[in-house]
Amino acid sequence: MRDLLLMSIVLAGCVAALKRPWIGVMLWTWLSIMNPHRYTYGFAYSAPLAAMTVGCVVLGLFMTRERESPFKGSPVNWLVIFMIWMTMSWLLGMHVESDYEQWKKVMKIDGMIIVSLMLLHSRLHIMALMWVSAGSMLFLGAKGGLFTLLTGGNYRVWGPPGSYIEDNNEVALALVIVIPLVRFLQLQMQDRRLKLAMTLGMLLCAAAALGSHSRGALLAIAAMVITLWWRGRDKFRMGFFLVAAAVPLVAFMPDEWTARMSTIQNYEEDESSIGRINAWWVAWNLALRYPTGAGFDLATPEVFARFAPFPEKIHAAHSIYFQILGNHGFIGLVLFLALWFATWRSAGWLRKQKTLLPETKWTADMGAMCQVALAGYAVGGAFLSLAYFDLPYNIMVTVVLTRAWVEKQAWKTEPTESSKWMTVFGLAMPKKAD
Repeated sequence: MRDLLLMSIVLAGCVAALKRPWIGVMLWTWLSIMNPHRYTYGFAYSAPLAAMTVGCVVLGLFMTRERESPFKGSPVNWLVIFMIWMTMSWLLGMHVESDYEQWKKVMKIDGMIIVSLMLLHSRLHIMALMWVSAGSMLFLGAKGGLFTLLTGGNYRVWGPPGSYIEDNNEVALALVIVIPLVRFLQLQMQDRRLKLAMTLGMLLCAAAALGSHSRGALLAIAAMVITLWWRGRDKFRMGFFLVAAAVPLVAFMPDEWTARMSTIQNYEEDESSIGRINAWWVAWNLALRYPTGAGFDLATPEVFARFAPFPEKIHAAHSIYFQILGNHGFIGLVLFLALWFATWRSAGWLRKQKTLLPETKWTADMGAMCQVALAGYAVGGAFLSLAYFDLPYNIMVTVVLTRAWVEKQAWKTEPTESSKWMTVFGLAMPKKAD
């Protein structure tokens, strides 16, 4: 039954994408982040749903007249340069043939990011992307949060099988990143019941992140909470709410969780931490040996035998920074950091719009909450391997599109249909200034 339902949704979305390819972008985002096919038990589990969606979006892209140039801001320029450099790293790396599948996967994700920038431009498109991106992770967070509460936090939360966020560490970081995005959507709502539902969703995401037993996620939550409080409208009320939510959640977790989190202070005695540091040395040594990068697949006995202080401790980098450093060298790391620094600056530009016009007030909330999400990604990512996952790049897309929307004063020309859809989403629509 699940397989038939999912296939019906995907087929309907693919047909709609031929005429309105931006709908296909939303379908791709849903499939890529939430991975609903991994919760089926039949033919849909391994069906090429993403490939079908990409094909229809590309066909729709060539047939529509509403496509635009994707180069709408400096983050896009850095992304394209980074994509070119990643291709060079792959071709000049250690395992060209075996790395092909990973390179293709990364290019497919980044390629769809470029397509998204070509097809999305209105406030409706921006809000739809935010809803699909945040809603996909919100579903996983609600599911994982309920599981954590029902089991007393004694079992770990895992992500969809076969996805970027299958591991407990990666899904935890993704859940931390999405909490500020849900908060952004809540800030735009008028209905109190919807606002309450979003608050519950954020709490469940936090519970699921803690339930992953990921120490990196705990650090990411701390960074996200501090930034959320700093960017909040009412710091006293926000601080009270955050403390009132955090204390019971942490106290609820079992002794095993507390013992694991305490190893952050004594990392030199923890086998997993030593394995990560060993992998970081591998990334550093590879970057010195291969200036253009060594490629994607580095956690192998061959590589660790040559470049690791402890060759027997084969471990993934578990850091977006050392992951990129090992994969693409120092230049690749600089490009990666430049991409997110440019995104942070554009989000900061949006945050300053709150004092200008009523039509741009929502963009200030967008900028502030995207910065909160990026803060969690920057800190948590230092200890988790999530450099190629879609969600942070979707944040970049929303920031770039929103800034372009403000700069061209799109509220003066957007059709009234957008206002109707905003009402359906439960979002406030400001009155136009005279």
